[in-house]
This record gives sequence, C-alpha cells and structure tokens, in this order.
Amino acid sequence: MKKTKFYITTPIYYVNGAPHLGHAYTSTAADVLARWHRLEGDDVFFLTGTDEHGQKVEAAARAAGIEPQEFADRVAADFEDMAKAMNISNDDFIRTTMPRHKAACQAIWKKLQENGFIYLGAYEGWYAVRDEAFYDESETALKPDGSRYAVASGAAVEWVVEPSYFFKLSAFQDKLLEFYEANPGFIAPTAKRNEILSFVRSGLNDLSISRTSFSWGVPVPDDETHVMYVWLDALVNYLTATGYPDETAPRWGYWPASLHLVGKEIIRFHSVYWPAFLMGAGLPLPEKVFSHGWWTVEGEKMSKSLGNFIDVRPLVQEYGLDQIRYFLLREVPFGNDGDFSRDALKRRINSDLANGIGNLAQRTLSFIGKNAGAAVPPKGALQETDEALIAQAVALPEKMRATMDKLAFHEALDEAWRVIRAADGYIDAQAPWSLRKTDTDRMNSVLYTLCAVLRVLGVVLQPFMPETMGKLLDYLALSEDRSLAVLDAPLVEGTALPTPSGLFPRVVEAA
Repeated sequence: MKKTKFYITTPIYYVNGAPHLGHAYTSTAADVLARWHRLEGDDVFFLTGTDEHGQKVEAAARAAGIEPQEFADRVAADFEDMAKAMNISNDDFIRTTMPRHKAACQAIWKKLQENGFIYLGAYEGWYAVRDEAFYDESETALKPDGSRYAVASGAAVEWVVEPSYFFKLSAFQDKLLEFYEANPGFIAPTAKRNEILSFVRSGLNDLSISRTSFSWGVPVPDDETHVMYVWLDALVNYLTATGYPDETAPRWGYWPASLHLVGKEIIRFHSVYWPAFLMGAGLPLPEKVFSHGWWTVEGEKMSKSLGNFIDVRPLVQEYGLDQIRYFLLREVPFGNDGDFSRDALKRRINSDLANGIGNLAQRTLSFIGKNAGAAVPPKGALQETDEALIAQAVALPEKMRATMDKLAFHEALDEAWRVIRAADGYIDAQAPWSLRKTDTDRMNSVLYTLCAVLRVLGVVLQPFMPETMGKLLDYLALSEDRSLAVLDAPLVEGTALPTPSGLFPRVVEAA
C-alpha cells in the first residue's frame, strides 16, 4: 500500500534572540503531529530551522561586536540544541544562510520576474525594523511623545524612502479570495481565517520585496545593490528543503506542504504573501496554515524588558522532558493563548502523570511481577466488565485521530485520560490483590485486561511522551514495531515482562 505523504513545518525561528518557551511549544506541537503520522504509517517529512537574514540580525551582530554570520551561527546552534533537548524528531534543519537556500530564493525571484510580477520602483512609507514589516499609516498610531508605532505589534516604525523592487500583490486579491473560498480549511483557527479574509477584502497593495539600506540578505539576481526582503527569503525555506528548484530532487515529492504551524503574529505572511508568491511562481499551495496562541508567564507577556523569557532546557532538567512536553500540549487548547506557571506544571505532573498513568502502570506491572509470574497473564474467560474496558481502549486510536486531525491536542489527551480513569476505577473494583487469595484465574483475566489497556495507552501516547511511553512499552515487552498497526494483533500471553520502575516521580515541594 502506498504511504500517504505528510510534510509539516515549524516557522523558521528568527536568530535575533535566544530560544524560549514559545519556540519550544511550536516545535513540540509539530513534533507530536509528525510522530503521530509516523505511527499511522505515513511518509513524514518534518522541517524546522532558523531565519538568519535581515536588518535586525545585522544590528544585533553589530551590537555584539561580531560579523552577522558568526552571530547567526551561534544562535542557530542554540536553536538546534533546544530541539535536541525537547526530543524534536525533525528530518531537516534549514538555515537561510545555506547556499542551497540562497539558490532557491534566487530561483523563485527569477520565476516571479519572468512571469511579470516584479518591477522596480521606490518605497516610501512606514517600516518596523523589529517586525521586518511595512505598515500602512492606518495600521500605525502615535505615542504621547510623538513617536509612531505599529498597532498590531507595538514596534516602533520609521519613515523609509529607498529604491525597491515590488511584487504585484494587488494582482492576487481576487485569486486569494477565490482560493480561500474553495479551501475553507486552509487557514485555522476560524478567528484567524476571518481576520485574513477581512484584510484581503479591504484591498492589497503591491509589496516592497527588496532593500538597499543594509546588505545582510540574499542578493537580488542581476542587481546586487539590493537584498531580498527578509520575508520573501524566509518563506522560501519550505521549498528549499524539498530541493527546489530541482523538481527531480528526492524530496520534491513532499511539496506542497501538508501543514505550516505558525504563531499568530506571522499568520498574514503565511496566508497572504506566501500563497501569492507561490501562485506567481506557478507552484502548488500548501494545504493548511494553523496559527497558535502565545504563552504568558505568570500572567505577564514574555518580553526582553521584563526579563521573563523562559528557556525550557532548565525546566526539562528540573521536571523531566516528557513532563514538559505533556504540560505544553495539555494545559491550553491549541490555538488559544496560555499562561505558564510552575504551580500549574507541578499540578499536571502530580495529578495526571504520577497519580494517573504512572500509578496505573506501576500498580499493574509490579503486581504482575510479584504475583503472576512476571509474564503477560493468561486471558481466561473475560467478563462483560473486562470487555467493556478493552473496547474503550480499542476505540481510543480512532477518537484520538479525529482530534489530532483538527490539532486539538488537549482533546486527544482528554480521550486518553478517560481510559486511564476508567482503568483506575476498574482495578479498584476488581481488586486483583483480593482475587489472588480466592480466584487466580479471575485475577489473571483482570491483569490481562489491564495489560491490554496499557499497551494501547503506551502506543497512542508515544508522540506526546516518546521517552517515557517507550519505557512503558519496554515493560510490556512490546516488539520493535510500535506503530498503531501493532494493536491489531492480540497480546501474547506468557510473554516474560521485565521488572518495572516508576514512570513519573511526584514533584515534592521542598520543606
């Protein structure tokens, strides 16, 4: 059977600052989806990376007293380290300073130029260096001191006058609206779709796509006095990784992307500019752009001035990797804003992980080790209550699939925890510790049922907590195939089970 291709991307992270909780959140969400699709047996390509050009990077490098390339190298290495620390299973890490990326950028520029969508003019208007974005005057406001800022982001804007190449964005207004109508799922969540529809309907101006006032960028083909606008450069990364412009490259078959995951502040670039560039170049459009919310910290927005950016790596060291991954995707509905607090994190670890699946696994497997020959017990004659719990577990992959398809990670985890709570109630009601003295056949059936349920839970929760669920499946002596397909076969009775240890230690407050 031919595998379904699934190409997922994170945004490429801008190297003007160090990686923080928000970056880890996006990468972890993308990683969970990539791992889920691998479980499904799909052919997955998962891309992340860094965006390394632009005026902000040039300025940050100057402030650090080093060359922009050296600055970009240092910060890109930090982002790669964050990805490793969060166990992100990306297949490629793209950097916009790579030769292959510069070649792809210049190729798409030439294609847009050949197709008549680029012309030389002069730019005069409001520009925010922090956002690397141009704004209409209606999108700006004045502060009491008379300085002007972008309303959407709060970034200072300055009046810029310089020669510039332009992309005929205005020519794509109707085409984009037709595309959105024909593909209602292209932009999600719905609130963001409505926002973008409103923006495009209000009229699109041609877009300045080159700068001459700085040099840290991809040179414009045949006119090296200009560098490409950083957003045209950055968005092309999704094509670069597939081998563009070589349409015979092994990875070209992954295009168009199945899903671009982005933060809400860059939805416009991905759902207006990017599809217009692709239309202009005659290339297929991605299937979906999903924008998630921001994390605040103890109620405050993360900002450099407050000094409250959170690096997840110390949190991983303190609380555990899978504990952090679980918290990020369980705590708030994906697409909404969320607030990070250590109290909330500790509550989730203790109630959901230590007292939830950790306790269920430990009490089942350690009891089998001591009282049932340290092997998968014989099934025996199952009763209605056993079959009901097994049926609930068997239905779990399909229920989770439906929630994962709409990126409702918290709902997927809710479905799993319904099964965990049912299994907790079941073990209390069946009391295998009492059956050990009165009916060992029945005790074995109960323990077999619990092993069957734990196997399902271990398999479906691997994308969220790969390391710890891997241990659980080791304790169940599951074969090397740990995809959803393995659940089609029954548990093998009599399989020897290793001695388990606790999966999730409780977080104990220091006295």
